[in-house]
Amino acid sequence: MTRNTTTGNRPLIGVLGASGAVGRAAVRELRALGHTGLRLGGRTASALCAVAEEDPAGHDETVWADATAPDGLRAFTEGCDIVLNCVGPTYRLRATVASAALAAGAHCVDVAGDDPAAEDLLQDGDPARDGRTVVLSAGALPGLSSLLPRWLAGQGLDNASALTAHCGGLESCSPTVARDLMLSLTSGGADGAAYGEALAAVRGGRRVPRALRTAEDTEHEAFPGRVALQPYLSGESERLATVLGLDRLDWYNVHPGPAVRALLNLLPGRLAAGDDPARLADRLILAADLDLAGRRPYYVMDFALSGTASGQPATAGLTLRAASSYRLTAAVGALAVDAVLRAEVAAGVHFACDVLDPDTVVRHLRSQGVADLRLTGAAAGAAPAEQVEEGVL
Repeated sequence: MTRNTTTGNRPLIGVLGASGAVGRAAVRELRALGHTGLRLGGRTASALCAVAEEDPAGHDETVWADATAPDGLRAFTEGCDIVLNCVGPTYRLRATVASAALAAGAHCVDVAGDDPAAEDLLQDGDPARDGRTVVLSAGALPGLSSLLPRWLAGQGLDNASALTAHCGGLESCSPTVARDLMLSLTSGGADGAAYGEALAAVRGGRRVPRALRTAEDTEHEAFPGRVALQPYLSGESERLATVLGLDRLDWYNVHPGPAVRALLNLLPGRLAAGDDPARLADRLILAADLDLAGRRPYYVMDFALSGTASGQPATAGLTLRAASSYRLTAAVGALAVDAVLRAEVAAGVHFACDVLDPDTVVRHLRSQGVADLRLTGAAAGAAPAEQVEEGVL
């Protein structure tokens, strides 16, 4: 352990998984927000030291920590004011890191966690009793996937009635993401259910099974080349429909790579047949690398919202393009940490999309060069829906 003795009165932020794809980017985002003297936790000392060396002031400290080792987790959280958890697998760890942070008297932000972590935390007693705050799902999806439509709803529309979303990209697959995807097929949602339901959509404000169909080989204007579109309705998306008062919501996961898509089609059957999930996760990582070979990585979130403006039918569109979903996740996680430290989030257990200010998130994405955002329709200042002009945010 390398100790930091220069934090003074600054809050001590612990970043668990600081040398991973999300964690390393989150450290940079926290520094960009003015937070220094971080505690960097992980299982590989050399990788942590490399992250610490990126701090020109040399104020960070490194601590060996393993989320599956109670003693190591206890040593890491001790003395922290807030812990940012960037490790997984999410649906196996559930509230392990958040519970350790609370036991140490610290707040916690988890870039994932989702419903299973919230259920565990509330079962053990609301952290609000002790004035502590836990923010879950502070990532790209879930997290930003609900924040951006909420922001879009306030850009030129009087009210919203229908949303169509397309989210996906071409990038490497981390071991954590691969393992979580396996687990999400049978867990990750509320009350022990799967994270979401394929082919389902919202109709009349309610979930309707098998409302949509998969398109295995098609085009979408926000994505280069041929893609596969997989309808998928998550608990977060259902909550979004309720918050915005939507009558209809169609959500599509977009898969530009044929190797990943082919494996995803096989996964339910292979898991049901008893195949080793760890080996399937390794195959998913390899498939992502095959799809990415020789191509530039990217990630896209595209939203089309319809409703009324000045009493007339209108549409508003938002397309986000980024080099990596991992950096998007890191940015949302860092912003959640910043909001908690500024006392902008009440004590208790929350999902990031419910407590972060969408305007603040969008400004950060733009000012820090995290993503490009393009507005269309009413959101870009066009009046009649048929005279849509594009505008760059």
